[in-house]
Amino acid sequence: MTEDKSKLLRSLTIDRSASIAERPNRRWLPISAAIIACVVGFGAFAAFELRRQDPPKETGSQTAQQPHQPATNNKTAGNLAASGYVVARRKATVAAEITGKVVEVFIDEGMTVTEGQVVARLDSVLAERDYELARSRVETADAAIAAITADLEDATRIMTRVQTLSQKNFATEADLTKAQARVGVLSAQLRQAQSQFETAKIDARRSASMLDKHQIRAPFAGVVVDRSAQPGEMISPMSVGGYTRTGICTIVDMDSIEIEVDVNEAFIGRVVAGGAVNAMLDAYPDWTIPASVIAIVPTANREKATVKVRIRFEKKDPRILPDMAVKVNFLADAKAKGTAETTAAN
Repeated sequence: MTEDKSKLLRSLTIDRSASIAERPNRRWLPISAAIIACVVGFGAFAAFELRRQDPPKETGSQTAQQPHQPATNNKTAGNLAASGYVVARRKATVAAEITGKVVEVFIDEGMTVTEGQVVARLDSVLAERDYELARSRVETADAAIAAITADLEDATRIMTRVQTLSQKNFATEADLTKAQARVGVLSAQLRQAQSQFETAKIDARRSASMLDKHQIRAPFAGVVVDRSAQPGEMISPMSVGGYTRTGICTIVDMDSIEIEVDVNEAFIGRVVAGGAVNAMLDAYPDWTIPASVIAIVPTANREKATVKVRIRFEKKDPRILPDMAVKVNFLADAKAKGTAETTAAN
């Protein structure tokens, strides 16, 4: 009876260890389910967004049914492009041939000058004095020639009379010899005076030339792009110190501007003299300027592996300025055109 009661009591006892081990599992089940639901929902949203953003891909059958469209125009396909700069074939820095102080400058940037126009003047006081002295020497030599010529004419008349009297035995042989010697001496003096006169004239022309060098003139017609000297500065044909300039201004002949570009030597065979070119200045990217190839310079740059090409503008425009950056396109049909022209010329 007692054992039955003990078994009954043990059967009614609650197993605490088992309940504790099962309890955490039951607590984490809802949390795990929520996490799984979030991951599934995020994946579905991401797949929807990717499907909405990606354009539908064409199938092979759809691509075959569409008509073929070329990517570029046949005329411009294969054009060769290059870049370079606008340059002037006639560009000079005007300087003096002598050393002197600048007194006046008659030009400024942007001014148009003509050939031979005076652009500046140097201090010429000493040169003027030298020229006056040379002219005085010329006048002195000329006066000496006149005096000797008069004496020679008188001595010639005397010699003629003495010869006549000697033939009539009214003059001695000594008188005749003396008259002839007088004529000979005066003739030598006349030649000497004439030589001195010529020397004086050469010296005068030299002094005049030196005086003219104080007037600095433009070597050709063009536009002044830089003025480097000011009144009061010393100028010299060569630099002799930190305070001596070597130039007055820089003049550019705007009619001589052209384009110089460097073309890779691997593509120089696609460029021919006389070929058509389209040029576009970086300053005016929407402006296409017709041009043509002048010549291919017959030398290559070993460091850059390029060949220089000269290009002319078919029409000049005041907007085109030296040292502007430019891009050019050698037209694809230019090679065939240039080759045909060369063949016809031969």
